[in-house]
Amino acid sequence: MRRDRLRVLALGAGLWAGLAVAQAPAPGARVEELLELARQRNPELAAMGFEAEAARERVQPAGALPDPMGRLELRDVGNQMGNGDFNLLPARVGSAKYTVAQTIPLWGKRDLKREVAEADAAQAQARRSGTWAELAAKVKTAFAQYYLVGQSRKLAEELLRLGGSLEQLTQARYSDGLVPQQDVVRAQVERTALRSELLMLETEHHHAAARLNVLLRRPAAAPLAEPQALRPLPAPAKLDYAALEARLLAANPQLAAQEAQIAAAEKNRELVTKNRYPDLTVGVSPIQTRNRVTEWELMFEVNIPLQQESRRSQEREAAAMAAAARSRKEAALNQVSAELAENLSALDSARRLETLVATALLPQADLAFKAALAGYETGRLDFATLLDAQRQIRKARLDRLKAQAEAQFRLADIERLLGEEL
Repeated sequence: MRRDRLRVLALGAGLWAGLAVAQAPAPGARVEELLELARQRNPELAAMGFEAEAARERVQPAGALPDPMGRLELRDVGNQMGNGDFNLLPARVGSAKYTVAQTIPLWGKRDLKREVAEADAAQAQARRSGTWAELAAKVKTAFAQYYLVGQSRKLAEELLRLGGSLEQLTQARYSDGLVPQQDVVRAQVERTALRSELLMLETEHHHAAARLNVLLRRPAAAPLAEPQALRPLPAPAKLDYAALEARLLAANPQLAAQEAQIAAAEKNRELVTKNRYPDLTVGVSPIQTRNRVTEWELMFEVNIPLQQESRRSQEREAAAMAAAARSRKEAALNQVSAELAENLSALDSARRLETLVATALLPQADLAFKAALAGYETGRLDFATLLDAQRQIRKARLDRLKAQAEAQFRLADIERLLGEEL
C-alpha cells in the first residue's frame, strides 16, 4: 500500500512538472530576454570565457621563479679507499654531495614576463567582450527582422480582409449594373496576390524564428513568442558623433584587444632586449662523509650570452611584431570610426523617414483612400484609382515598418562597435 502511494505521488509530481513546463511562456516577446538566453547558452561565448579565465591563470606562473634544481653526487661508489665493495647508499660511499640550486632571472625579467601575461589576459578578455558584442548585435538584428516579418504578415492579413470588403463592394455594384465585371475580377486578382504574399511572409516568419533559435542554441522549431515592441531609440542628443567616438576609443572590444596586443608586443620586445644580460644561479651543497656532514660548498653560476647575432635577430623580430600590432590598431581604428559614422547617418535617416511616413505620408494616404472609396461608391472614380489608393496605404505602412527595422539594425551595429548599450 505504501509503495503504491509513493508511485502515485511520484506520478503526480511528474505531471505537475510537465504542466509547469508546458505553461512556461515562450521567449521572444522582448529582446532583453533573448539576450539573456544567448548569454547563458551560446557555446562560442562560453568557450571565449574559459579562454579568458585560462589566460588570467597564466599571469602568476609567468612572474614566478623557476623551480629549484636538486642534485645528488655519490663519490667513490666502489669504496676504493675502504673495503672495495660497490654501494649506492650515501653513508656507505666515500662521500655524498647534495646540491640545491635556484636560478634567479635578473634585470626585471620576471616583471616583464608577468606584464606580458597580463597583456595576453587583457587581450583574451577583450576578445570575449568582442564575441559577446557580435552575438548581441546578431540577436538584436534577428529580433528586429522577426518583428518586421511578423508585423508585415499582420498588415497583409488586414489588407486581405479589406480586399474582401472591396470585392463585395464591386460585386454589389456589378449586380446593380453600375460597374463592369472587370472590377470584380481585378478585386479578386488583388486578393489572390495578397494571399500569395501572405504565404511567403509566413515562410519568412518561420525562417526568422529559426535564425533566432539558432543564436539561442534552441531547436530551430522551438516556439517563440511574437515580439511585442521594438526597443526605443536613444534620444538624438545621445547620438553625437564626437561623444560616441570617445566612447568607441575607450570601450570598443576590437580596439581594446589591439591595445592589449601592442602592450604584450612592447613588453616582449623589452624582455628580448633584457636577454642580452645573464641570469644568476645560486646553489648550496652539503657534503656527507659516512654519517655526518663534513663540508659545505656555495656555488654561483651565470649563463654567458655569447650568441649575440641570434639575440639581435630576436630583438628585430620583437620590434617588427610591435610595429605590426600598432599598424593593426590604426587600421582597426579607421575601420570602426568609419562604421560608426556610417551607422549614425543611416540611423538618423531611418528615424527621419519613419517620422515623415507616420506624420505625413500615412495620413495623406489614408485620406486619399477614403476619398477614392467615396468616389468609387458614387461612381465618380474608377476601381483602378481605388486600388492605387489602397496600395499607397500598404506601401506607406510597409515603409514605416522597414524604417523602424532599419533603425534597429543600425542601433545594434552602433552598440556592437561601442561594446555596450546606448
